[in-house]
Amino acid sequence: MNDNLKDKLENIPTLPGVYQFLNDKQKVIYVGKAKNLRNRVRSYFQKNLDSPKTIALVNKIEDLQIIVTDTEIEALVLENNLIKELKPKYNINLKDDKSFPYIKVTNELFPQIYPTRNIERDGSHYFGPYTDVKNMKSSLRLINKIFKIRSCKLDITNEAIEKKKFKVCLDYHIKKCEGPCEGLVTAERYNSMVNQVIKVLKGKSDELINELKQQMIEASANLEFEKAAEIRDRIEQLYVYTSKQKVVSTDLEEKDIISAAYEGKDVAATILNIRNGKLVGKRQFFLTIEDDTAEQQIYSSILKFYYNEFVEIPKEIIIDVEPDEKETLLKWLNSKSNRKCHFVIPQKQSEAKSLLNMCKQNAILALKEIQLQKMKKEGNIPYVLSALKRDLRLNQIPRIIECFDNSNLQGSDAVASMVVFVDGKPKKSLYRKFIIKTVERPDDFASMKEIISRRYSKLKDENQPLPDLIMVDGGKGQLSSAIDALNEIGYNNFEIIGLAKRL
Repeated sequence: MNDNLKDKLENIPTLPGVYQFLNDKQKVIYVGKAKNLRNRVRSYFQKNLDSPKTIALVNKIEDLQIIVTDTEIEALVLENNLIKELKPKYNINLKDDKSFPYIKVTNELFPQIYPTRNIERDGSHYFGPYTDVKNMKSSLRLINKIFKIRSCKLDITNEAIEKKKFKVCLDYHIKKCEGPCEGLVTAERYNSMVNQVIKVLKGKSDELINELKQQMIEASANLEFEKAAEIRDRIEQLYVYTSKQKVVSTDLEEKDIISAAYEGKDVAATILNIRNGKLVGKRQFFLTIEDDTAEQQIYSSILKFYYNEFVEIPKEIIIDVEPDEKETLLKWLNSKSNRKCHFVIPQKQSEAKSLLNMCKQNAILALKEIQLQKMKKEGNIPYVLSALKRDLRLNQIPRIIECFDNSNLQGSDAVASMVVFVDGKPKKSLYRKFIIKTVERPDDFASMKEIISRRYSKLKDENQPLPDLIMVDGGKGQLSSAIDALNEIGYNNFEIIGLAKRL
């Protein structure tokens, strides 16, 4: 630890805030937040660290920067924004930093409804983010079909209407718009229709249908039959839409189901949005993590990334495990919503547990998909082979693996076999059987030496390369016999392991 860093550690305040660790190139490698900056930052430099990830991080820290905030919730928001902006190596980061689209309901006299990737704090309503663009476009088509919302970008004000600045377009003549540009519909009626759209986007279609039924009855009672027929058609179209939504819960409480699947440095997160017992939306995004990242940290990061956007916060969040900083997260979520939110971690078999299992299966499928994409980029190398190379500390990816075992029948009829795996899959056409010829009595070590010698002497005679990894079934004795055989043939550079039962 350098003198500059020591001085900074001595003068850290005991206030809430955000801290940034920098390496020797003055690049931010980690961003964190704390209720008490002094205690949290100094804890990294204790002697009893047990996490390999933390030890590796501390060894690279050359400088420190802190930002003091008024509250811990402010620190949480700032930390999340800095992580998204700086993408530090030792933080959990979004794998794909592209902005997802939202459906925007503008804040004006006659609101527009359209997709956007740019968030502006201008009082508009945003619905999303839609990780599936096809799903978003489907929602917009539904809105345009059922509701007469204007598609133009005109700045329609009372002054513009009075001066007759605009003329109705084709949408008015084909009955897809009610002509707000010429004042042919009142702002009150138009905004009532926009509020109905918002209910659909929030997944409250059943509530809207009940309201429309009441309006239809009132219109009929007032002899406004054309209006009643229009409302009836809207109800029928909404029934078609809601029939496509899967009923997944008998509980009508608003809830989000969150689950994640992870392997290596890849994390796939799935969020299912359930409103009035129906599955109204699914969001998916991907994260990158460092080795040894705790599951609680992963879920904490998922919650921060997702709910930091313009999304509706439900009353219940059903999740696999209790996230890190649970109390702070709940305070933050409650500050963003006008109602209390709470976490549910189902332990016993229940409806919530079944929903969580369904969400987990979606996350696993998403993880397999990104692993498949990675395999294509890396030349179809399965992740398991990369993990094997890492765990066994091999020099190269073991794309071709040959495995040997021998056996005998009560001391006689000794035989052996070889199985071959290519790119992690069995290649049965390359399997071989051996009859032991030179060993007369039961001797696993000598038998292993014979088959290894026969197999790789033949390869050498044919100028064929060795496999990337040789595996022998047995402990130190069988492994030593195999190595001796390879050395006698003239091989010096090879990868070989032995598999033995743990005592």
